[in-house]
Amino acid sequence: MADTVVQHPAQAISIDQAKTEKLFYVVANVVVYRRSDGRCLLLKRHDREIVHPGKYGVIGGKFEWLDYDLAHPGRMNGSVIDFPNAIEDLLSREAMEEAGIAISRSLAYLNSVAYVRPDGVPAILVKFAAEYAGGDVKLEMGSFSDYVWANEGEAQELPCIHGIVDEIRQTIRRFSTVK
Repeated sequence: MADTVVQHPAQAISIDQAKTEKLFYVVANVVVYRRSDGRCLLLKRHDREIVHPGKYGVIGGKFEWLDYDLAHPGRMNGSVIDFPNAIEDLLSREAMEEAGIAISRSLAYLNSVAYVRPDGVPAILVKFAAEYAGGDVKLEMGSFSDYVWANEGEAQELPCIHGIVDEIRQTIRRFSTVK
């Protein structure tokens, strides 16, 4: 019988073994739906932003290595370190940081897109919808300059990032039929 090789979990997050042609920023966004009036939250990106400056978009953020403490994983899956609910945690945190609001942790998938930022960085964006759970909107200083709760028609009148109006339509349709 051959000796079994036991693999030990990673000791640090590293890109040393990663293939450069497989590296992307991973970003998640969420369209927040407010049931009381059937509107979605749009945030106007600051003019200093690299991606879509001055455009209305939705809450979102990038996955960052510092968010994952290898010494305290969510669980071990054999020799693989797992962090369950990574997207739910990211979007809940970003909703609070960017807009001062709470969202439902029950996310509805909308779509995804791969893109290249103006600075040449490739990114994968996964988009979700969630219901507003409470809080007064308070914008993150330096990141956003305005906000609005809008339905599809109102969003069409704003300078939105391409695709946002369709995502608002999808979100309203999905949540307005769910009681």
